[in-house]
Amino acid sequence: MKTLKYSVLTLMGSLHLIPFYILLSMALKPSDDTSSKWIFPIDMTMDNFSNAWNQAHLSQALMNNFIITVCSVVLIVFIGALASYPLSRFPTKWNQFIYLLCISCLIVPALTILVPLYSMIVDLGGINTYWAAILTQVTFQLPLTIFLFTGFISSVPRELDEAGLIDGCNKFAIFFRIILPLLKPITATVIILTGLNVWNDYQFSIFFLQRVSVQTIPVALSQFISQFQNQISWVAAGCVIGMLPVTVLYLFLQKYFIRGLADGAVKG
Repeated sequence: MKTLKYSVLTLMGSLHLIPFYILLSMALKPSDDTSSKWIFPIDMTMDNFSNAWNQAHLSQALMNNFIITVCSVVLIVFIGALASYPLSRFPTKWNQFIYLLCISCLIVPALTILVPLYSMIVDLGGINTYWAAILTQVTFQLPLTIFLFTGFISSVPRELDEAGLIDGCNKFAIFFRIILPLLKPITATVIILTGLNVWNDYQFSIFFLQRVSVQTIPVALSQFISQFQNQISWVAAGCVIGMLPVTVLYLFLQKYFIRGLADGAVKG
């Protein structure tokens, strides 16, 4: 039985490693190598990385990704945690309605409101601006954030709030001094989930960030696949460069990830 369990786990792990194998194989393959993507290149080259870096202006794209992702995640965590505390601790009918309204937004496909959203941002002069991209990401990531934070706060004993009241704290002091420090696991989970979504976003960035100077990595790499060219090896190399920051972030926060996700989802 144990052998079967390890065999299944090994098979599942191998299946998940296949995309990374193909990505690395294509990124290191010379442009004149027309062999199958399943065959790892013997004569490896780093030219694809330099070509992708220079042709797609990845230094600027990385900076754009960093600005949009960091600003978005900070706002998502702050607003999401602050909104989730009363929704979890004071389950009035109005708070329950607000919570259900937030959760119901999780099932709304983002593309269904793309046209009115694009028109509104054009009217506000937000095309090719950081603030429009950041506010859009914050808006679409908040429902998931509130769902996770509300569930996790429900698992925190209410006796801590009562102890804070006895010590003379108001509700804001209780949240910032007692509750917020206990949210480290779920905060790490929210940072990973929302940070990954914002970092890899393509559906909004392709419409709202059209100028080269503000383009993010997915948009910058999309120019290599068009009607007139197909530089798939450059795209693969650019993807390797683009995934390194989020991989480092995940490795740094992964010890909190499973605990925070399980507590937040189950209690929610």
